[in-house]
Amino acid sequence: MKKVLMCILVLAMVFALVACGGTTAPTPSKSAEAQPSPSEAPASQAPATSAAASPVAAGGYIGISMPNKSSERWIKDGETMEKILEEKGYTVDLQFAEDDIPTQKSQIENMITKGAKVLVIAAIDGSTLSATLEQAGKDGVKIISYDRLLVDTAAVSYYATFDNKKVGQLQAESLVDGLKKLKGDGPYNVELFAGSPDDTNSFYFYSGAMDVLQPLIDAGTIVIPSGQVKQGDIGTLRWQGEVAQSRMDAILAANYTSGKVLHGVLSPYDGISRGVLSSLISFGYVPGKDLPVVTGQDAEAASIKLIIAGQQYSTILKDTRELAAVAAKMVDAVLGGAEPEINDTTTYNNNVKVVPSYLLVPYTVTIDNYQKLVMDSGYLKPEDIK
Repeated sequence: MKKVLMCILVLAMVFALVACGGTTAPTPSKSAEAQPSPSEAPASQAPATSAAASPVAAGGYIGISMPNKSSERWIKDGETMEKILEEKGYTVDLQFAEDDIPTQKSQIENMITKGAKVLVIAAIDGSTLSATLEQAGKDGVKIISYDRLLVDTAAVSYYATFDNKKVGQLQAESLVDGLKKLKGDGPYNVELFAGSPDDTNSFYFYSGAMDVLQPLIDAGTIVIPSGQVKQGDIGTLRWQGEVAQSRMDAILAANYTSGKVLHGVLSPYDGISRGVLSSLISFGYVPGKDLPVVTGQDAEAASIKLIIAGQQYSTILKDTRELAAVAAKMVDAVLGGAEPEINDTTTYNNNVKVVPSYLLVPYTVTIDNYQKLVMDSGYLKPEDIK
């Protein structure tokens, strides 16, 4: 009996051990086996932070604001930039404000509302956009000042332009060279024109020109019969040729009716030059005979024609293809999180900060070199000057 009870007790213990340690987990289904852990999610299912969805790879919306279409250079600038950036995959909104400040402000605000990542702005008046740009800068929009410096705001990231003080120096040097070449020995009667007072470039052009001319004025080699020398007296609002023509008419009537001869005119822009020349010819000066030496800027087709015809003496070539390419590289760099190439960090103070800049080299164009600089380079085509 004791043996029977012992056997029953051993069997009971065996069954208890099997019940406690032998339980097997259920076999998972095939679909459950296929589910990866969150850290092993396949690339095709990764969140939208992949390179393919980044602003750079996906392009990005870029706003370009140009002052007007009345100057052929702004059309070239804008369209060249647009082409370069679109080829890089960006969506480009190119707008022209037709020299109307409220229009430009509205266009820029609309670009910001539509989500522009970068704004490239050639301002009509560099001081009127500061409030709009300050807010845009706080919202992370990168702002590139194009050719004309945007002032009174810290929101400007970079500045793409030419060496504008050098432009003024070249204009004055070509004026002096022309006087010596065509008008004999001095003293020379000269009249001065400056650009639009609301364009910061005007001050650099004027400053550069006066670096060359002021010593000659002080020495009596150059005489200003009108007495109009200060920039505030010689500015040309909006760079308009008709404004320059009207002022030249008034200067001639007041100072040159008694036989005094005008030998030269410092003009900072081709459109102003053409207005001045119209006034001079109407007054009685004859091309190829006694027309004063007249300078200019931008190598516009209409003025290259006048240089070939012997009416305008010179212009300054600022190859806007190069400037547009520099600005486009800046856009590409900032959207890629990189610093764009800069070659000047001291010159351009916008009243709030010195704006990191890239300055390109300008060139003087005359009858002697227009073919090489303007035509052979492809800046203008033969049909442009027919």
